[in-house]
Amino acid sequence: MSNQAVEVEILGKHTLVNCPAGQEESLINAAKRLDERLKEMAAKTKITNEVQLLTFVALNFCHELDARDSDSKQEQDALSERMEQLSASLDNAISKVKPGQQ
Repeated sequence: MSNQAVEVEILGKHTLVNCPAGQEESLINAAKRLDERLKEMAAKTKITNEVQLLTFVALNFCHELDARDSDSKQEQDALSERMEQLSASLDNAISKVKPGQQ
């Protein structure tokens, strides 16, 4: 797959970003989301330094991803435990069936 340059706007600045073919819309949406978050953070905190603003928003995004990863892991662990319980329950039921019985 080849890359192509896509123009995005973040904090009023236009930037060309290389993007795999077919992912342009996703990149544009990500840039819009980032821009919205930066503007929200700037309004809440009154931070005007773009580097600080980008740092805080990046930290917030990373925190949200970590929280989602943790939630996902807990859900996976609960699902695995439930599957083990069901497997044990099935094994128990099967062991009670006499050979030749259906």
